[in-house]
Amino acid sequence: MKRRDVILGLGAGTALTACGQPGSAPAVQTSRSKTFEWKMVTTWPKNFPGLGTAAEYLAESITQASGGRLKVRVYGAGERVPALEVFDAVSRGAAEMGHGAAYYWKGKAPAAPFFTAIPFGLTSWEMNGWLYFGGGLELWRELYAPFNLMPFEAGNTGTQMGGWFRQPVNSLADLQGLKMRIPGLGGEVMKEIGVTTVNIPGNELFTSLQTGAIDATEWVSAYNDLAFGLYKAAKYYYYPGWHEPGPTLEAIVNMDRWRELPEDLQAVVRTCCQAAGSRMMAEYAARNQRALKTLTDEHGVQVKAFPDEVINALAAATGRVLARITGEDEMAAKIYDSYRGYREQVSQSTAILEHAYLNARATADNKGT
Repeated sequence: MKRRDVILGLGAGTALTACGQPGSAPAVQTSRSKTFEWKMVTTWPKNFPGLGTAAEYLAESITQASGGRLKVRVYGAGERVPALEVFDAVSRGAAEMGHGAAYYWKGKAPAAPFFTAIPFGLTSWEMNGWLYFGGGLELWRELYAPFNLMPFEAGNTGTQMGGWFRQPVNSLADLQGLKMRIPGLGGEVMKEIGVTTVNIPGNELFTSLQTGAIDATEWVSAYNDLAFGLYKAAKYYYYPGWHEPGPTLEAIVNMDRWRELPEDLQAVVRTCCQAAGSRMMAEYAARNQRALKTLTDEHGVQVKAFPDEVINALAAATGRVLARITGEDEMAAKIYDSYRGYREQVSQSTAILEHAYLNARATADNKGT
């Protein structure tokens, strides 16, 4: 029995070590008896469904998987630092870890939004393929290194909704002069077609929409949007989420604190971040439809598709925005070259494996299968 326990223990340790990514910063040789206590600050309200709870799950997983040697305590947006100051807080060491989305930091690095989502870009599974097997993660870490940060993929909501509007969008003209909360590259694209865009934290969305401070907002999808009660302030809910087809969430770690961890605890952090990402995608897949039904059946929300005229204008504007960003920033050009090359490679298999199957399933559904 003792020999079995030793073998199992060695196997578990080997498995965790094998999860490490090439190029990770070496750990300082630290005694395994030493314990660490980390603060995780987030861009989400405390325990907010899906997003805030994902940060809690990640913290609990790290604490448990490390046997209590690395204890992580979560602080919601505004508890220690404002939501949009998480990047700076972790960079300077005021907190050891953060959880949020890279597109909030475009003011720090123009290419940062590429690691959340690019309009009309990769889906969640495609995005993870680029990050883990297409060189994306290495580029992400290169981008964040000057800020003393180590980034990890730690969640994905899947394709989002296009947003909430107080008035219907029947044409491109209906968007002119509209004031909308939409961050990242999606916000840049909306500005390109005449929308006034703002970036405000999630916990301010409902009040801003209800008071008319903004005319429209995107947030996530039905699961989260129902929790925020956005249907009380706007009744028109549009799709598709052209701006965030596979939005990745991040965990960021202060590089100095990362180097202090022994290798086995570094492996715990890496592995728990990946587990949190997989769990989040499963949760959204399970909960979105139920929430969407509640919105339509109980709250009278009108779910509408953006007109083709709007989608076409957004697609053209996306090309102009990406050309401008990559033309002005060398790192953005380098990252987008990698992203675009991967997308070209994966598009054929996605069409054959995913699109074709979904079309076939729709046909079967129509025949009552």
